[in-house]
Amino acid sequence: MGIVRDSLNRAVQQAFTRPIPKSAGAQMRYLVKQLKGTRAVAEALDISQRTVERYVKDQIRRPRPDLAQRLADAVRQRWQPRVRAQARKRAATSTGVVVDVRARFGFTAASKRRAAYCGGRTSVRCRMRASSVVPGAQDAGASEQQLRNLAGEALGDVYFRDGGRRAHGLEVEFTDVEQIQFDL
Repeated sequence: MGIVRDSLNRAVQQAFTRPIPKSAGAQMRYLVKQLKGTRAVAEALDISQRTVERYVKDQIRRPRPDLAQRLADAVRQRWQPRVRAQARKRAATSTGVVVDVRARFGFTAASKRRAAYCGGRTSVRCRMRASSVVPGAQDAGASEQQLRNLAGEALGDVYFRDGGRRAHGLEVEFTDVEQIQFDL
């Protein structure tokens, strides 16, 4: 997927109140219930419908490693949608989003047309209250590049512009992301 999208998914998964089902049969039954049929699950996991039925009946207990990973990812993606929504809403309204990033981070001043870059890689950790647009954009289907641009703008607003109190017209450049971690 992408580094920003994966980090956002991990942040939302920390809000889960219950762990995902552990056995392959329980995971398959959950997916069959969510997708409303064995055919849809078979298409989603790229396996036969009969194989899905065997997992549901616990006739097969241990999937191949690649199927086990796809199965766990599919369940994790659909697990506790209301808890996910509440975590995102809480981040948008009160707690904000904490981001810990190591990337190339700089700016271009609009009035002077001069670029300044932090020397090499820079680590930044801050709480962004207005940056809840990043998780919201992920839900809306934004691309990885759009998510990076939104994260860069939100970091620039907190780090350089101080919430709009200074450095108006500053264009933030956020590139070469080595690691990024979000906490809701």
